[in-house]
Amino acid sequence: MPNIKKLLIANRGEISLRIMRTAKEMGIQTVAVYSEADRLSPHVKFADEAVCLGPAASSESYLLGDKIIEVCKELNVDAIHPGYGFLSENAGFAKKVTDSGLIFVGPSPESIEVMGSKLAAKQAVGNYNIPLVPGTEEAISDIPAAKKIAAQIGYPILIKASAGGGGKGMRIVENEAEFESQMDRAISEAISAFGDGAVFIEKFITSPRHIEIQVLGDQQGNIVYLFERECSIQRRHQKVIEEAPSAVVTPEMREAMGKAAVGVAKACNYYGAGTVEFIVDDALNFYFLEMNTRLQVEHPVTEMITGKDLVKEQILIAEGNPLSFSQEDLSIHGHAIEVRVYAEDPKNNFLPDIGTLETYQRPQGPGVRVDDGFEEGMKIPIYYDPMISKLITHASTREAAIERMTRAIEEYQITGIQTTLGFCKFALNHEAFVSGNFDTKFVERYFNPESLDPTFSKEEEELLAALAVEFFDKSKKEFVQKPEQEKAATVSAWRNRLD
Repeated sequence: MPNIKKLLIANRGEISLRIMRTAKEMGIQTVAVYSEADRLSPHVKFADEAVCLGPAASSESYLLGDKIIEVCKELNVDAIHPGYGFLSENAGFAKKVTDSGLIFVGPSPESIEVMGSKLAAKQAVGNYNIPLVPGTEEAISDIPAAKKIAAQIGYPILIKASAGGGGKGMRIVENEAEFESQMDRAISEAISAFGDGAVFIEKFITSPRHIEIQVLGDQQGNIVYLFERECSIQRRHQKVIEEAPSAVVTPEMREAMGKAAVGVAKACNYYGAGTVEFIVDDALNFYFLEMNTRLQVEHPVTEMITGKDLVKEQILIAEGNPLSFSQEDLSIHGHAIEVRVYAEDPKNNFLPDIGTLETYQRPQGPGVRVDDGFEEGMKIPIYYDPMISKLITHASTREAAIERMTRAIEEYQITGIQTTLGFCKFALNHEAFVSGNFDTKFVERYFNPESLDPTFSKEEEELLAALAVEFFDKSKKEFVQKPEQEKAATVSAWRNRLD
C-alpha cells in the first residue's frame, strides 16, 4: 500500500487549513497553493511549502489542474486533496491526477462522473430500491412531450439542470401556462453555469426538509454511514445552518436512510468520503436527491457527534487501507450545530459584503470550534465564496448545543463588514427551529430585515427614556452655565451640522 509522505491541498482558506492540520498530525508534509489575492492567507503560512498559481481569478489559479499537477511533480508530492469546490468534483482532473501517478484523495473518476450528473445518478441507483422523487429518467427537450409528463406528475413541478448544483438551472413551474418560459430559462441557466443544457422534470415537493447522510467507503468494498445532518436552513438554495443529528429523524428512519445511502454508494462503487442528499416531505417520506463526491462544508458536525476525523479517514482510504471500524462501532454522541459565517448582509437580501476585518476575535470555551481562513486586518476578496468561517458547537443535548451556539455567536466579534451571525442567532432561537418544525422555506416564512433590529422590554424602554431625560437635563444645565460667547459658538456649530 502506498504511504503518503507529502500532500498538496488544491484549495484555499479554511478547508485547506483544516486538511493540513490533520495531515501534520499524521506526519505528512503539506504543500499549499494560492492565488495572488491569497498570498497572505493563513493556509499559505501554515504549509511546509507554498506555490503561487497565478492571479486572483479562479480560472487563472485554483482551477489550473495541469499546473497543480506540475507543481506536484516538481516538489515530489505523493497525493492531492481537492477539498470542496474548485476541482473537487471534476472527473477529468481526478483522472489526470491518477494517470500522472499521483494519489487522488477522493473517489474514482468514474464515481465522480456518474454522480456528477443527476440523471446518470438516478439511473445508477435504479437497481438498489432507492426512493426517488417522481419525474423523468432522461433529459427532455421536446416541449409538448414534457408538458404531458408534467401534467401526469401534477403541478407544481421542478425543472432541474442535470449538471451542477447550488440552485442554478432550477425553475419551479406552478402551472402549464408558464411551463415553456421557465423551461427556456432553466436550459439557458444550465448552459451558462455548467456548459450543459440537459434538464429533467421532478415533482416539486412544496415544503421539503434537506437531510443528508455521510458515508465512508474503502477500496475493499466496505461502506458505512455516519448518520445524518439536517441542512434545511438555507438562503438561495444554499445552506447556512446545519446540525447533527436531525430533530425529526427517528432511529428507524435513520437506519432506512443510512441503508439507502449505502446503496447509492454501492451503485457507483464508491470509496472515500461522500454525502448522499435526500429531500424529506412533511410526512417524513425521504427521496434521493443527489450525491456529493467530496468532503462537505458541514462535515464538522458529523465529526463532533461520531468522534471520527473524516479527513484522516479520507487519507487512510486513499492509501488503500480498509476501514478500521464497522457500522456497529458507530454511535451518536450528543448534538452538534454549525453556522456558516458569511460576509453577507442579511438586511439586504443576503448580498455579499466586501471590506476589511477591522475586528476579528473568535469565540472560545468548551464545545466550541472555529474553522476559518482569515485573521484580523485581512480583506475579504471578491473573487471567491464570501464564507469567512464555520462556527461549530457540541453539547450533550440539542437544547444545550443551541444555548452554547448562542453564547458563541455573541462572543464572536467581527467589525468592518456585515455578516450572517445576527441572522443565525435569530434563526437558532426562533420557535420553529427550537421545536424542530421547520423546512427549507424558513427564511421565506419567518425572516425579514426588521427581525435583526434591537428589541427592548418595557422595563428597558423605561430605563432608556429616564436616561435620555437625565442626559438632556444635564446638557441643558451645562449650556445655561456657559459664557455667552461659548453659547453662541455651540449654537453655530449645531446649525452647521443641521445644514
